[in-house]
Amino acid sequence: MEFSVKSGSPEKQRSACIVVGVFEPRRLSAIAEQLDEISEGYISNLLRRGDLEGKSGQMLLLHHVPNVLSERVLLVGCGKERELDERQYRQIISKTINTLNETGSMEAVCFLSELHVKGRDTYWKVRQAIEATQDCLYSFNSLKTRKAEARRPLRKIVFNVPTRRELPLGERAIAHGLAIAEGISTCKNVANMPPNICNPAYLAEQARILDNDYEKVTTTVVDEKEMEELGMGSYLAVGRGSDNESLMSIIKYNGAGDDSAPVVLVGKGLTFDSGGISLKPGAGMDEMKYDMGGAAGVLGAMHSLAELNLPINVIGVLAGCENMPSSNAYRPGDILTTMSGQTVEVLNTDAEGRLVLCDALTYVERFDPEAVIDVATLTGACVVALGKNATGLMSTHNPLAHELLNASEQSGDRAWRLPLWEEYYEQLESPFADLANIGGKGAGAITAGCFLSRFTKKYHWAHLDIAGTAWRSGGKDKGSTGRPVSMLTQYLLNKSGTEQGE
Repeated sequence: MEFSVKSGSPEKQRSACIVVGVFEPRRLSAIAEQLDEISEGYISNLLRRGDLEGKSGQMLLLHHVPNVLSERVLLVGCGKERELDERQYRQIISKTINTLNETGSMEAVCFLSELHVKGRDTYWKVRQAIEATQDCLYSFNSLKTRKAEARRPLRKIVFNVPTRRELPLGERAIAHGLAIAEGISTCKNVANMPPNICNPAYLAEQARILDNDYEKVTTTVVDEKEMEELGMGSYLAVGRGSDNESLMSIIKYNGAGDDSAPVVLVGKGLTFDSGGISLKPGAGMDEMKYDMGGAAGVLGAMHSLAELNLPINVIGVLAGCENMPSSNAYRPGDILTTMSGQTVEVLNTDAEGRLVLCDALTYVERFDPEAVIDVATLTGACVVALGKNATGLMSTHNPLAHELLNASEQSGDRAWRLPLWEEYYEQLESPFADLANIGGKGAGAITAGCFLSRFTKKYHWAHLDIAGTAWRSGGKDKGSTGRPVSMLTQYLLNKSGTEQGE
């Protein structure tokens, strides 16, 4: 897909399709008014006749509009002008791309990027349009023998900006949007891969591909033998029931020299989670291939980072493991010794992600990080609390939490902060070990965060629970969402001081 920006008037556009907005009730946008004037009232006559009301998402495709050079004009309903917000803008763009892809228009000039979205500038509108477009056009069909393809798919789209002065802003938005979309696609491809292919060794292989493709990236892999030498008893216990070896992939991106403390991203990489001895119910268990969504998100963010070539040091950790039941699997009642030396009583083997992450979080102390962010499909309780819309955010460091929340709002990849109060830690008390791996029915997402925080005392830390946001369930839309690549990359853009207009 090819993207570009230009600043031009609609009457001069010679394209397969021009895309313009119509507001409710039957109010032409400024660009649509220009086309209406050129066509001597052709468009306004159609609206008066009732062909389009202007409700958000309505589409009307016109052919051979009088005096217009382009073959088609697509009128897009944008709702009430004063109510156009970020969410509605993204939905309008997505609906537009899907429509264009079905019309046979292989190229289009889109004027929706000139719509007024409260508090958002040209950079934001163009970048969001790029990300929404790539999300619409994504498909995972590499394992299908028959691939359904559009006969004349959309191949080129030009976003119009109001003035030539804003062209550099638009070009920067395209560069950023494409880099982020590439990382999102990487995340989706790996997360959607079936668990008989995507195991910890496969995650390590994807990490090595980044090493091969980018000069500033180096990858090393920690195997079970080294984990044993390091005392990572908790991580090793989880993978003990699987024939697939646990492997922790360390991806280092050096963009700021050796003296700059790195940001560390740690992704939970349970390539399949059966629940272990505490076996999950059979219904929907296939979706437990997505329990490596955190690792996929970190891999995607590292890919975007490398594409952007940001002046920052970042280390991505993919904590690869598989949780399976067998005669060698760890059990409820086992007491594990973590790399930190703390002991954990296992009350449920399906609360395994935190047992992998706690050792990974201890391991990354050696990097003297500026900040550590772990990303995990950690708890069903987070889905109950926040549904499928917001990622759960917990942190022991307020400035880091605020930076992530700000990045989530900027990117549209939203998060909501949950508390880590002392009262919740009491739920993890064990009569036999330093702590238990679950804290009972109440506040399950928070007590999971409390558990992890016990292993993060030596640095600033935040936890992202993406159990509700990492994938969509059921039907034809089933699959990875690519979240939270956009949020993490925005955080790194902000952290690196790379302003949108530079």
